[in-house]
Amino acid sequence: MVPAGGDDPVIWSWIAGLSLAIWLVLVFARHGFWLARERDTRDLPAAPASWPDVVAVVPARDEAALIARSLGSLAAQDYPGAFRIILVDDSSSDGTGDIARALASPRVEVAQGLPLAAGWTGKLWAVAQGVERAGASPTYLWLTDADIEHAPDTLRMLVTRAEAGKLALVSLMARLHCATLAERMLIPAFVFFFQLLYPFGLMNRATGPGGAAGGCMLVRREALEAAGGIAAIRDALIDDCTLGALLKRQGRIWLGLTDRSRSIRPNDGFGAMAAMIARSAYAQLGYSPPLLAGTILGLAVVYLAPPLLAIFAHGFARFAGLGAWALMTIAFQPMLAFYRRSPLWGVALPAIAAFYAGCTLLSAWQHARGRGGMWKGRAQAAAGAR
Repeated sequence: MVPAGGDDPVIWSWIAGLSLAIWLVLVFARHGFWLARERDTRDLPAAPASWPDVVAVVPARDEAALIARSLGSLAAQDYPGAFRIILVDDSSSDGTGDIARALASPRVEVAQGLPLAAGWTGKLWAVAQGVERAGASPTYLWLTDADIEHAPDTLRMLVTRAEAGKLALVSLMARLHCATLAERMLIPAFVFFFQLLYPFGLMNRATGPGGAAGGCMLVRREALEAAGGIAAIRDALIDDCTLGALLKRQGRIWLGLTDRSRSIRPNDGFGAMAAMIARSAYAQLGYSPPLLAGTILGLAVVYLAPPLLAIFAHGFARFAGLGAWALMTIAFQPMLAFYRRSPLWGVALPAIAAFYAGCTLLSAWQHARGRGGMWKGRAQAAAGAR
């Protein structure tokens, strides 16, 4: 083998050059995914002349610890139009439904969910029941999770944007809980990786792929019906992005960041974070072993090789590795700033990516054992496996 950059093998230079080229493309030709420019409060259009009817649908399973705050924030919306809330109690065993009823809000209806139907994931089965109960009166359905707390003006902002753009979907990436060490290390990267896969600027174009963030989605009811309803995605484990892609065929969508809708579910420790990531990681790869192998190899080249080459290589391989490491560190800064985390976490992105790679392997292993997509006692991935 011909040496390159001193005593380095040629392969080191090739890997370094490939990694640097990939980061140059990601930073300069991936629709500015890393800039975090799409915010719910930026470039907000004028309020509509009249406010359409909206029904919020909230699926909830064993959410006794969170439901009062979440549902209370919905009931407190200062929306000028007709607005009501349907909470579907998905076979909870902890009194979630009773806590919701105790709120005694005239806006809130609590429905007892039916037993899980074959071929459905639990969340989507509950959502479908809520959508059916909403009927044909609302212009919009606000699909939101039981662990999200919203600012009082959230719905007005969602509807304002949807009405001005005649959008089929407005979706906000809720600000995730980020207090523990594990969360501080992994949550900003979670959103960063999500934006890399689903660049908000690309999602918001009139044509091209679609995506969404499941914690907060305002859906035009007619667009959902034209797309086949919730039944069209009934077995989807990554239901938000699947729904976003489906609705993009019906009209324009808008996806952005917000700190006005916040997840109030803590992830205590690295084990809880690993479980959260592993729940859908293999589903993202279509349950494909070749894609799994390619993903792990790709993560190694894109994230792990740059610091290793920067430290241990010489000549071109070292400088290219340093360049790739610097680019990923810089690209991570806007998301770290959004979450008010130290810029030094950018240097640690390779180690964070290694953790995510391990969670992806864990996800595949759980799927092979018939425990894929585990959530609240249900292994849901089997329904969506191809």
